[in-house]
Amino acid sequence: MKSADVRRKFIEFYKARGHVEVPSAPLVPENDPTTLFISAGMQPLILNILGEPHPAGKRLVNSQKAVRMQDIDEVGDNRHTTFFEMLGNWSLGDYFKKEQLPWIFEFLTKELGLPQERLSVSVLKGDEESVTIWKQLGVPEDKIFSYGVDKNWWSRAGEPDKMPPGEPGGPDSEVFFDFGPGFGFHERSNDRARPCHPNCDCGRYMEIANSVFMQHRKRKDGSLDELPSKSVDFGGGLERLVAATEETPDVFRTDLFLPIIEKIEELSKKTYSDNTRAMRIVSDHVKAAVMMMVDGVVPGNKMQSYVLRRLIRRAMLYGRTIGIDQWGDLVKPVVTIYHDAFPHVAEKADTVRELFIQEAMRFGRTLERGLREIEKIPSIDGKTAFFLYESYGFPWEMTQEIAQGKGQHIDRVDFEAEFKKHQELSRTAAKGMFKGGLADQSEKTTKLHTATHLLHAALRKILGDHVQQKGSNITASRLRFDFSYPTKLTKEELEGVEGLVNDKIKENFAVTFAVMDKEEALKSGAMAFFGERYADKVKVYSVGSFSKEICGGPHVSFTGTLGRFTIMKEESAGAGVRRIYATLH
Repeated sequence: MKSADVRRKFIEFYKARGHVEVPSAPLVPENDPTTLFISAGMQPLILNILGEPHPAGKRLVNSQKAVRMQDIDEVGDNRHTTFFEMLGNWSLGDYFKKEQLPWIFEFLTKELGLPQERLSVSVLKGDEESVTIWKQLGVPEDKIFSYGVDKNWWSRAGEPDKMPPGEPGGPDSEVFFDFGPGFGFHERSNDRARPCHPNCDCGRYMEIANSVFMQHRKRKDGSLDELPSKSVDFGGGLERLVAATEETPDVFRTDLFLPIIEKIEELSKKTYSDNTRAMRIVSDHVKAAVMMMVDGVVPGNKMQSYVLRRLIRRAMLYGRTIGIDQWGDLVKPVVTIYHDAFPHVAEKADTVRELFIQEAMRFGRTLERGLREIEKIPSIDGKTAFFLYESYGFPWEMTQEIAQGKGQHIDRVDFEAEFKKHQELSRTAAKGMFKGGLADQSEKTTKLHTATHLLHAALRKILGDHVQQKGSNITASRLRFDFSYPTKLTKEELEGVEGLVNDKIKENFAVTFAVMDKEEALKSGAMAFFGERYADKVKVYSVGSFSKEICGGPHVSFTGTLGRFTIMKEESAGAGVRRIYATLH
């Protein structure tokens, strides 16, 4: 089954059960400094899961673009990717287990036609309610597996003891597709001494569906309490679901990757079967990079820009091993894949292609420096190989190739030991990004978020209506606001903006909202600069008569509670974009 069919069937299945389709949020989350990219379908809905009403109602469905950098070192196997689409359905305090599990089982077996005997399920140890439901659906007892919180508990930060205060989470129940013993995955794995099971890493079983039952929230004392209303958060990777319908254990053999793989074969004059891992890495990284750039990220040295640069350069290093040097040509197949699902990919294709070419030229110079560094090293050992990986991005295969050209043999044990340390540090850092931020709905964060509305309106009053928001980032201590403007603001302009915001705070405007149709909101004069992300129903927040914006919250009730607004710094954030840092005290 083609990806467009699986995506459409899922959306229609849940719409028929009272769900409203909402658009995919951009990959870079707005107003959430806790993570660099959207890595799960529930992230844009975190406030709604915690109790904030959603303008579209209590039943939602969509296909969400996502990037998960924690899996970058696993890209190259049959199922891990950095960019993916997550099919999701949500109940925000409406239905729960007894509806969700039968529905997803019906979707998998009836709508997608997956053989029931090829499916296994997992539950959290002690979740007898889910076990009972699965048995009633006809799943044999020997295909129901119970695991601990390390496998069957979901929150953004991980298992319960890693959750920060205020974070929602709950037990989950996963569905796995069994590709069978014929491929010999387990026999070739590092774990072949033990019996295979759904959570085995060999590749025989592929997780295709995960129903999370959001029913708890972490308290400050470390305990878990019940959320005021229980929610369902379902996620199913589109790439894996398509692979299951086609009974291919390799997601890179589906139509979500084949056009890129075929172009790589054409450019390299090599075959996928003989260069599988390199072509998987190149195709995955190119796709992820294109989707990031489409959503406004450009290669650089900080935050999302650094991640993008790392992906592009890693793709180029692996591409070098198979003879690819025409990187702009790999943008078009990505456009082909997502032409219908995400039309804005095609609209920005020329810009993305140019960025790819520029970064390839830049990295060519860095690569030359790295190769000159290697020439200075008399003997390449495992630790040196890791230094080259960390400093210049050289993958093991490339360093090994260079060493062989010098007649040297590298012991991989030292490289693996250093690499493992690096991997653990990277994962720890990635998890650390989930602590704090707007998602905790703290009083300070809520005040600063409200202040961005005043700042936005003040900038337009002082500088002109051509000023448009380009992004924001809010922590409990400061706000960062990006906006379109061609030149540095003068001292007088900054003082004017700051003064106007403080005047509106003193006027103690009421902050109110109304739920409207998107078109009605735009006609009413509400500011909206992220058109593709809005659902048909939106919340419009008004700050007196001074500001009117489409926004998801949270906000204070009156501006007089904000305190004094102070601009700390104004600087460039890129061509034609300025950035203001400000605080409240």
